[in-house]
Amino acid sequence: MNFEFFIAKRLISTKKYKSSISAPIIKIAIAAIAIGVIMMLVSFATGMGLQLKIQEKIAAFNGHIIISNYDNNSSQVSLMPVSLDQDFYPEFKSVEGITHVQAVASKAGIIRTETDFEGIIVKGVGADYKWENFEDFLVEGELPDFSENLNEEILISNFLARRMGFKIGDKVITYFLREDANRPPLLRAFEVKGIYSSGFQEFDELYILADIRHIQRLNSWEKDQVGGFEVFIENFDQIDKKGGEVYENTGSLLDTQTIKQKYYSIFEWLSLFDFNIALIIGIMILVAGINMITALLVLILERTQMIGILKALGDGNWSIRKIFLYNAAYLIGLGLFWGNLIGLGLLFIQKYFKLFPLNPETYYVTEVPVYIGWEYIVGVNLGTLILCLLMLLIPSIVITKISPVKAMKFD
Repeated sequence: MNFEFFIAKRLISTKKYKSSISAPIIKIAIAAIAIGVIMMLVSFATGMGLQLKIQEKIAAFNGHIIISNYDNNSSQVSLMPVSLDQDFYPEFKSVEGITHVQAVASKAGIIRTETDFEGIIVKGVGADYKWENFEDFLVEGELPDFSENLNEEILISNFLARRMGFKIGDKVITYFLREDANRPPLLRAFEVKGIYSSGFQEFDELYILADIRHIQRLNSWEKDQVGGFEVFIENFDQIDKKGGEVYENTGSLLDTQTIKQKYYSIFEWLSLFDFNIALIIGIMILVAGINMITALLVLILERTQMIGILKALGDGNWSIRKIFLYNAAYLIGLGLFWGNLIGLGLLFIQKYFKLFPLNPETYYVTEVPVYIGWEYIVGVNLGTLILCLLMLLIPSIVITKISPVKAMKFD
């Protein structure tokens, strides 16, 4: 390669784009890449964040898989007891990927004050209950301790506490109807130990957590009888598979149901986010690619004379095309840099400062949830770079059509 040829290549590959024609077009192309990356990162982070947050909240109240008596007929309260003497309790050894099994029971009741009353479900839990799920929900007081003697401590939602005027340490008078409507209801006086807020209105307006031994006594059950079991799995993506395995490894008198089956409409709604994310990604990459194609064509037309000189000096079409593709990759890189800087900045701000709220009655969360994972961040950047460069291979074919003689006369 002679000296003139080397200089010509360096002029093309390092020249500052200050032309009155190409400068604004290049800036628009870089901005399109940046905006596209921001939109894709936000779509992934918020879409996946909402899916994970709702999954966590539903699992906190139900586990991932629910085992109960067939006679309960998918009721929210425990109608028929199940014996604790099961092969899968307290450890589900016959199925891999099960992290925890806990016994629960629930009973409908009414809490009443001097001025108001509210229908609720008292969920009885024991010493094996996975309280870690409620640590993030706790807004006041402490979590109850049911590991020793029977006590009257309860965990009540912030929604019910505010609605009924309860504070930490207050007595909550609860009535439970008998099967015989002619007999007076049973009464229990609980004490508010802690107040939680999951942001999931469907649960917050109903559930109070109490000692499972209260439910056993109210239902006249034995100490080894419970309403059912909640099973937690390691990988939520395998919930359908594990649900089938759990069903096969439980007794013939027991029914199993995953939370995807129990809350089918919610999870169907969540699945729409996958389509929305894919649609946004497709549109953003298409827009960014079209802008880059336009910018590359303008650069090629502006440097028609230089292309003719390089061809006259003996450089091949592919070698010249690579020079422009390298420059396009540099411009895409600039767009990716600013897109990641702004996009990730906005996501971290939302993650830690929670500036953007949501209506929990519609979205089941109080603020926009954010999931930041390197797998989709790397995927967005590599995917954008590779797809845009592949799209630019087509307009770079224009270089092969340029004649050296005509190009050097081009003005």
